[in-house]
Amino acid sequence: MSKKIALVYDAIYPFNKGGGEKRFHEIGKRLISKDTQIHLYGMKSWNGPTIIKRDGMYLHGICPKVPLYNKEGKRTIKQAIIFGINSLKLIKEDFDIIDCCGFPYFSLFACKIICLLKNKKLNSTWYEVWGREYWKEYLGGMGNIAYIIEKLSVLMPDKIISISKHTTNKLKNNLLSKKDIVTIPVGIDFNYIQKIRPSSIKSDIIFVGRLLNHKNIDVLIRSIQLVREKYPVVKCLIIGDGPEKKKLETLVKKLNLKKNVKFLGFLDNHDDVYALMKSSKIFVLPSTREGFGIVVIEANACGIPVITIDHETNASKDLIKNGKNGYVCRLNEKEMAEKIADILDKGLGGQTKQICVDSARKHDWEKIVREIEEVYLK
Repeated sequence: MSKKIALVYDAIYPFNKGGGEKRFHEIGKRLISKDTQIHLYGMKSWNGPTIIKRDGMYLHGICPKVPLYNKEGKRTIKQAIIFGINSLKLIKEDFDIIDCCGFPYFSLFACKIICLLKNKKLNSTWYEVWGREYWKEYLGGMGNIAYIIEKLSVLMPDKIISISKHTTNKLKNNLLSKKDIVTIPVGIDFNYIQKIRPSSIKSDIIFVGRLLNHKNIDVLIRSIQLVREKYPVVKCLIIGDGPEKKKLETLVKKLNLKKNVKFLGFLDNHDDVYALMKSSKIFVLPSTREGFGIVVIEANACGIPVITIDHETNASKDLIKNGKNGYVCRLNEKEMAEKIADILDKGLGGQTKQICVDSARKHDWEKIVREIEEVYLK
């Protein structure tokens, strides 16, 4: 008899493109082949019926789509509360296993109530921990309340799945969690990525992700201005969209970088993203807040080194061995420009490509899903 697994996250892939959405999508479609039904519950980001079937999974739109971010690029409390309240609709659903994403918290409280009423165990996947100081920086005085909610949230699940050692340590040290925590990283379809052919569109630097304040794309753009002094025709592609886009486009115009920096928006076909990575020389992730940083693994799998930031809330730095599969530097355009120029000076030789690919190989989804299945079906 097949099992029914409920995955709860406000944003559903491919209608929303992010690491968390992609993780549930990849896990779900692989578990189906193991005689298991997968039902994803999130905001309805598509036209048509409330429930649709895609890639073998059932996608449930439990409430209308509400913007995740406000004009300042910050997660909205309104959206989190609306989705949390609508998550109570799962009381009408029948499931054997539930995994509710820890963030944005309120849905986790709803799922706890449902699991208590149905006598089910609650799993929760945690991508990152913000902590008191970061919440205060993010929301000001309201940050203290947000931190209390985060700390209470960690009490809800019976078992926590953390996506990195970085997040596991913060769950224990910042939130003082005493729960059973299993660390299982994010994966990639390694063999599939190897089959993708490079794009005919060449670039020197590439970025992929949401255009949000903490991603610090402005620092990348300013570093391009410095790199241009040595490499006048240096080309940077920025793939993604978000509330910072207009501000970043204005900065590019102000610095007279329109010939050097191109915005491509989100691409519908992720194969095109891999193809563009393979035809680039460097991936730069200037983010100071990453629970894991799947794009680092994807970029390495495409054979290119990654430059990312040395910051306490950036877990992606732990994926980099300095001078091997990339560099870790401070959030500073001069230092970033130096690292970019260093890689461009050396060139992207076969040895560098192989080191990057070998670094990514151990994150194949098949290995990750076996670990997830062991947690779900225990």
